[in-house]
Formats: sequence, C-alpha cells, structure tokens
Amino acid sequence: MRIAEVAPLAEAVPPRLYGGTERVVSWLVEELVNQGQDVTLFASGDSSTRARLVPIVPRALRLEGVRDHTAFTLVMLDEVRRRADEFDIIHFHTDILQFPLFADLAGKCVTTLHGRLDLTDIHPIYRRFPAMPLVSISDDQRRPMPPANWASTIHHGLPPELYRLNRGPGQYLAFLGRMSPEKRPDRAIEIAIRSGIPLKMAAKVDVADRDYFEREIKPLLDHPLIEFLGEIGDADKNDFLGGAMALLLPIDWPEPFGLVMIEAMACGTPVIAWGQGSVPEVVDEGVTGLMVFSIEEAVEAVRTASHMDRGAVRERFEARFTAARMASRYVETFEMLRHSKRTHRALLPRIPSVLPEPAGVGRGVTLRTMGRLSQAI
Repeated sequence: MRIAEVAPLAEAVPPRLYGGTERVVSWLVEELVNQGQDVTLFASGDSSTRARLVPIVPRALRLEGVRDHTAFTLVMLDEVRRRADEFDIIHFHTDILQFPLFADLAGKCVTTLHGRLDLTDIHPIYRRFPAMPLVSISDDQRRPMPPANWASTIHHGLPPELYRLNRGPGQYLAFLGRMSPEKRPDRAIEIAIRSGIPLKMAAKVDVADRDYFEREIKPLLDHPLIEFLGEIGDADKNDFLGGAMALLLPIDWPEPFGLVMIEAMACGTPVIAWGQGSVPEVVDEGVTGLMVFSIEEAVEAVRTASHMDRGAVRERFEARFTAARMASRYVETFEMLRHSKRTHRALLPRIPSVLPEPAGVGRGVTLRTMGRLSQAI
C-alpha cells in the first residue's frame, strides 16, 4: 500500500526532546516500513526515517522559534495535494487544516486526532466535513465530539526495544511532560512531600506556560525532596523512568492518551494517575498502575506501587502497547477505508451549512473555492 504520512512541523520526526505526536508518527512510520508498506513522510528536513522523506522546512519550527505554524502547514498540505495521486491512503496528523483542501478526496484520507476535543469552538469544522474519516487515540477522546465519521480507535504503541525493564524497586517518584496547569505539577510536588519520597521532574516549559511556571511552580521547587531537571530526550528517558518507584500523572483535564504512561510501563514502572480522560483505558488497575481521585488516595497509592510486580507491568505493556500492534491496527483501518463503499460524493448532499453564505453563493461554489485554497499559497 502506498501511504503518505503527514506530520506536524513543530518538531522533527522523531523529536530531539519533547514532542508526543511527532514521536508517535516516527514509531508508526518505521513500523509500517518494517511491515512492507511503501511510506512517504512529509515532515521537517531534520527528520530521520527509513521511509521516503519529503522535507517541507529545513528544521523543526519550534527550534527555529516560529510560533505560528499555519503558513508552513498550508504549504505542506499544498504539496501533499499536488502529489495525492501517488498514494492509496493519505494519513494526516495535522488537526483540521486539511479538511477543506481534501474534501473531494475524503475517501482516501484519514486524520488521527491527537489533541483534546472538548473545546466546542473547533466542532463546526467536523460538522462541515462529516465525510472525513477520523481516528481517535482513545474512546474517551471522542466523548465531547458531535457525530463524526469515526473509522477506529487506535491506542498508541512504541518499539519494545526502546526501553528496558528495570526490576529494581525505584528510589524516587517521576513527573515527565509539560509544566502546564492541566498536567498539575503542583499536585505531583504535594504528593511527593506528603509521601516523604523524592520527586524528579523532567518537564518542558512552553512559552505559553512560562507565566504559570514562574508564578505557581517555581516557588515550590525550593524543597529538598524536589529536583527539577528540565526537558529531556529519549536517550535519558530509560534511566529516568526505569529508576522511578512510580510515575505520577496527576492530570486535571481529559487526557486524550498520555504517551508517558506506556513509556513508564515499558520500563516496568507503575503509573499513579487521576482516573479521567484516557487513563481508565490505558492503566490496568492493580497491574500496571493505580487510579486515584485525590491527593490522599495518591499518597496511599505510592505505598502500594512500591510493591507492585514490575515484570507484570512490562508484560502487559508488550501485550497492549507495542508499535507493531499499533501499525497493524492502522493497516486494518486503511484497508477498510480503501474498500469502503461509503464515498464522499454519496455524503455530500447531507453536509450541513454551519455559517451563513453570502447572497447568491451556493454551497457548491463555496466548497470549490475552499478546495482550491491551496493554489493561493
């Protein structure tokens, strides 16, 4: 199968440091190649892959200090559109910008949604283009959405050789991710202090979260049990996660998936997470971790996690969250879409109008205009 994988341009594929979506795209692309698929990757030029790479920008945009990626992403989508006939399936990881540009090719397109979907200001685009097939990364991620053309739910997976099992009991608690309000690093700090267990925090501070970090979190770091390491890359994650007694995921938002959970599980490290969003789908209660709903429950869970079977954690990871399993599920979905009789043209008459159109302009003209937006780039 000839597959185009269209990645965000914020980070390289794979990213050097933080970058969940680009990391998943990398694992998927390499495993699709392993499974004999003909894959072309549209990404930044500093990406590394065994697939055919089409570089859109020389370096990842975040490293270049570019804050608004819209123009660069539209240039990439235009390039994909020009080459669309070369592919059987075009797989997007770029949120929603591609919808109007590829509406007439919906039958060969699929979009994996990596972010939160409970923000209603994005819902009109899904109502406008109901023929566009979608993949969710957890069942819970779908919950806030209006009716949409869901093709499947596919949990993330990673190469099992990327992380090794650490059978040791662990000497500290770990927090890995972003220093942002929804990730609740303040909860992680409180849990560690009340447990009397050291906490190591490896986290990225986005520009958007800088004020929050300086105001709410930085004053809490001045405690003998707390160590802030900053942002780390893949080379450091194995020792960081493997050496932990447990990973803390004290989230305060509907986490779409939570990649760090399966990274910890690959090391044999149990997860202590607030039981919301995707967490009940990812954590096998009492086997790979514990779900909690309060600081008090989390403190108690720390004691329990220290005695959990780390070998069993790794075994459950291998059964559920490998890159091979993820890629196979995507291939099944691609094949289903290719052979589906439910075409975009059959659905077009049922497309609702979300916004009022100018007098004298019909929907067909509007859609054609939107479909040719790429020509203006």
